[in-house]
Amino acid sequence: MDPLIVLFGLLVGVLIGLTGMGGGSLMTPILILVFGFKPVTAIGTDLAYGAVTKTVGGWRHFRYRTVNQSLSWWMALGSVPAAVAGVWALDAIRKTSGKAFDDTVLTIVAGALLFTGLAVLARALFLPKLVERERETFRFESRHKVTAVVLGACVGFVLGVTSAGSGSLIAVGLILLFRLAPRQVVATDVFHAAILLWAAAIAHVVAGNVDFGLAGTILVGSVPGVWVGSHWSIRTPVASLRMVLGVILIGSAMGLLSKAGVDIPTPALAGVPLALLAGLLVQTLLRRSRATIPTPAPER
Repeated sequence: MDPLIVLFGLLVGVLIGLTGMGGGSLMTPILILVFGFKPVTAIGTDLAYGAVTKTVGGWRHFRYRTVNQSLSWWMALGSVPAAVAGVWALDAIRKTSGKAFDDTVLTIVAGALLFTGLAVLARALFLPKLVERERETFRFESRHKVTAVVLGACVGFVLGVTSAGSGSLIAVGLILLFRLAPRQVVATDVFHAAILLWAAAIAHVVAGNVDFGLAGTILVGSVPGVWVGSHWSIRTPVASLRMVLGVILIGSAMGLLSKAGVDIPTPALAGVPLALLAGLLVQTLLRRSRATIPTPAPER
């Protein structure tokens, strides 16, 4: 049992519990870039451990009664079959790509991570403007059901192929399409992801893509991590954490593209994430300074 893998599992588990995102988006590139596992093994194993981890987190949020169950199950109606189709598509790519299979998968995963990272940053930077429109409950109508199924299907297929997006992309959709309040977004996201990941994980087990020993090692850290993170989620401000996560995902995408053979200059690999972090830091400081400027008293 590698203690470093346990540590990464713990940190990713805490992040999942806090924000509802970061599982597949972070653990898959970690397994590929840091520990050298083959991409398809990293994807399948990530989904297998993620199913257990998010089940623990989903149960915690369910007990807090912040899960929109109707929305979760309607999303699952689209996401579960789409995830199985994604695993089938990945197997089809393996049969047709030959020796280029690993590089092809790396490029696909990198594209999903890049899109996810940009979506997370957009959520953290621009979606707070919708805060006055957020709601904890709403009347579930037919149009909401159709939207939920379509959203679930799109994210489910991406997840089946890359293991990324079950938290990040669904969370953005829950805000933009359903205007859920933050606690409901995290809870509904994690609860639905538990359903989706079990379907995708079983499909990858059947396809022979899961390293059970590796999954067990990650779970040693991730299960207590998500338990702690779920407990903290109702009292921890996570906007800044999401911005950092978005930058990390973009950096991970660039690292995977470089591993796949794409010629990315070494300075850009470090420079782009650092520039993004610096920009986010400046913006955060400017926001805080504006918030602390006292409002002038009205003239009499």
